[in-house]
Amino acid sequence: MKKVLLSAVAIFAFGFANAQETKFGVKAGLNMANLTGDVEDNSMKVGFHVGGFAEIKISDKFAVQPELLYSTQGTKFDGGSYDFNYLNIPVMAKFFATEQFSIEAGPQIGFLMSAKINPDNGDSVDVKDELKSMDFGLNFGLGYDFTENFSAGARYNFGFSNIIDAEDSGELKNGVISVSVGYKF
Repeated sequence: MKKVLLSAVAIFAFGFANAQETKFGVKAGLNMANLTGDVEDNSMKVGFHVGGFAEIKISDKFAVQPELLYSTQGTKFDGGSYDFNYLNIPVMAKFFATEQFSIEAGPQIGFLMSAKINPDNGDSVDVKDELKSMDFGLNFGLGYDFTENFSAGARYNFGFSNIIDAEDSGELKNGVISVSVGYKF
């Protein structure tokens, strides 16, 4: 995972050094989150993400887009939900197949801000101390620029790391489908 992060930093630094154009923007959208691994009878939990980004054009066909996003994640289960809040930092490499359409991929690090189990018939239970404070994943997605300023995108985050902190307690990984709209300044 360290190699992935170092590669992302290298791409980010290269992008600043050779950038043709940099645009800043804001984005928000819908999350459909789930957990995979040692969990049964769970289903997607609907949430949201909101934050900002910088699109750093390296050439007409390539850009690097670091982002800072507040993201609600978790899963639903019979009788309640796991509700996790993350501060995610994806760094997306964007290939523009056309002037408006892009294919995106890149690593993501997430910092756990809060974690609760919310049963349908009781008080919520804080479980943040039982989970790891960082999550690593890889994003794949598509983007479309409707105008010079307005865009939309969809991506999937494959969680790589086990988010459970205790050893021999099983394995849980985040998986999030995100659909967003963005505005570049």
